[in-house]
Amino acid sequence: MLGPELVVALGLAIALTAAVADRIKVAPPVLLLAIGALLAFVPTFGKVELPADAVLLLFLPALLYWESLTTSLREIRKNLRGIVLMGTLLVVVTAGVVATLLHLLGLPWGPAWVLGAAVAPTDATAVGVLTKMLPRRNVTVLRAESLVNDGTTLVVYGIAVAVTVGTQELTFWGVSGMLVLSYVGGVAAGLLAAWLGSLVLRRVDTVVLENLVTLLVPFAAFLGAEAIGASGVLAVVAAGIVVSQVAPKLDRAETRQQVRAFWSFLTYLLNGALFVLVGIEAMVAARQLGAAELWTGVGLVLAVSVVLVLVRFAFEGSIGGTVWLVTRRFGGEPREGRRDRLVSGFAGFRGAVSLAMAVAVPRTLESGGAFPDRDLIVFVTAGVVVVTIVGQALVLPAVLRRAALPEDESVGEERRYAERTAVEEALDALPRLARKAGADRATVDRVRKDLEAHLDVIQAREEDEENHPALQRHDATVALELALVRHKAATLLRLRDDDEIDDLVLRQVRAGYDAEEARLEGSSPP
Repeated sequence: MLGPELVVALGLAIALTAAVADRIKVAPPVLLLAIGALLAFVPTFGKVELPADAVLLLFLPALLYWESLTTSLREIRKNLRGIVLMGTLLVVVTAGVVATLLHLLGLPWGPAWVLGAAVAPTDATAVGVLTKMLPRRNVTVLRAESLVNDGTTLVVYGIAVAVTVGTQELTFWGVSGMLVLSYVGGVAAGLLAAWLGSLVLRRVDTVVLENLVTLLVPFAAFLGAEAIGASGVLAVVAAGIVVSQVAPKLDRAETRQQVRAFWSFLTYLLNGALFVLVGIEAMVAARQLGAAELWTGVGLVLAVSVVLVLVRFAFEGSIGGTVWLVTRRFGGEPREGRRDRLVSGFAGFRGAVSLAMAVAVPRTLESGGAFPDRDLIVFVTAGVVVVTIVGQALVLPAVLRRAALPEDESVGEERRYAERTAVEEALDALPRLARKAGADRATVDRVRKDLEAHLDVIQAREEDEENHPALQRHDATVALELALVRHKAATLLRLRDDDEIDDLVLRQVRAGYDAEEARLEGSSPP
């Protein structure tokens, strides 16, 4: 099980990948899977068996919650039609087509549907890592699609597993009831968890408690939904989107800083650990397969990978054509053109959610027998993830050059607008706030000069003048202040080393310097 040796091995694998992935030009998920496969040859790690429930509970809530917190609700609303279609109908179609292909190639319907559901959803994390060159709207649509389709595919996956194991009979009304309960119950559980979390945040004033609440919300949403038979994934996504809108009005700056640092680091570790663990499981599964089954698995990996791309293109083409006809008839303008669909067709990466579902397949049936073709499901899913990430990542740069999407400058423009408006309104409010704070005239004049200098810098950036005097003064001031902060920090260390101050004093004073240094380093937009 997950002993100290495995924890250390996972940490070393993630650290090694972070250090060398860019240098050797290998996608980090692929390198993590490869390291996991190598670890499987170590006797201690070759016997690792991951509990199905633990995989879903430990990995999915955290990964999906952070993606939900950091997505754009405004862009989701603008592109809701395409997101819903891609996140629901496309997933079911993909799972069905893959299941039919696998059944024609010899797999029983149960395992075929389980494998089809496992490889149907795209991965939000993979999209975020591998498509940084895309405009914001395209990335948001892809990420939102992956969040919605995770919930859809887990419903299909749950039905397929339950029917195969023998705990559920496949009937129209039974499946319809499961779908309704999964969607409605999942969203309701997520909204309830977010509402309860917001109530608590309004009443606590301790940073530790605020951070603990944000940590508990996704897991409470997931467990609450699962307890009533609903979709835990949809509950987490719904809770994350609500919290992303409500929390900034309730918590404090220190809490937000810690939340960002904690969740980004946690999801980075969980995502990396999951790829390593699945690499181990995939290699163990491959060793359980005979030579003929192994070659069959390789063939299925290639066949399924090709089908995934073809189905995605066919679906986008048919939906795009339908939308074009409807909008043309009613005088509208379609939001997504051929170039967007071309990029989206090659951006269907599979990742952590697919791997989690494959590993979560139970090992035994209700009757006590082994789950049919479980090792093949794990092996093929891991192979499809590798092929889609490597293959489509290699093709995507050429596709982007072909599509020639217009450069997206909206984020920079909106950032400058937000900063300018905030500073202008701060200048207007300065006299009133100064009277309330009891500040003298000299202090008010100094603060006003600082705000006006900041406003000059923003306006210079809007004019895109790199040699503007305001920008040069700003850069020189930031460089000087950074040097002074670091000099003060070095002085603290010298005093501690000379035994003139205690370590406690060093940490207390250094905390303020660290915050100031972080502010200065982030004072210039990327």
